Amino acid sequence: SARVDSSPLPASIIPEVDVCKSDPWDLPGVDSDQQEERFFFSTREIKYPNGNRSNRATQSGYWKATGLDKQIMANQVGLVGIKKTLVFYKGKPPTGSRTDWIMHEYRLATTQPTQGLEKWVLCRIFLKKRGNYKDEKKNVPVFYDFLATPKVKTSSSSSGSSGITEESSTNC
Repeated sequence: SARVDSSPLPASIIPEVDVCKSDPWDLPGVDSDQQEERFFFSTREIKYPNGNRSNRATQSGYWKATGLDKQIMANQVGLVGIKKTLVFYKGKPPTGSRTDWIMHEYRLATTQPTQGLEKWVLCRIFLKKRGNYKDEKKNVPVFYDFLATPKVKTSSSSSGSSGITEESSTNC
């Protein structure tokens, strides 16, 4: 919520890094032996002056969007964000070679620009694990809802979900 309000984040819990200027293995704290995933706040650099496409080229390769954007829905609020999945390719397009580096880019679903906020994204970067199906089920990505307000536990016995869901979007 602090990032949404353009306020500084306490103690850099999630660092601000230009993820599209660095190769994934050079990002701070990324070590495939120690951490499975890293989160960064980043800004989207527009590739063309009058366009919407982001510049995602690095020294060694580029991030390429894959699949459809997914809508992130919240109960009683509706659409709150968009998730884009990207894969890192080594080399130059269109002949780059696919790697196992994956980025999930989360952005707010805004209809009106608010002081450059639409340029900010939350990036989750991880190295996709190769293995059998049983291992893959253990490594199902978890969505952390950084925008949710903490809920106070009550004595009621009702158990509900966070109300956050993901849906494929055909309009993005």
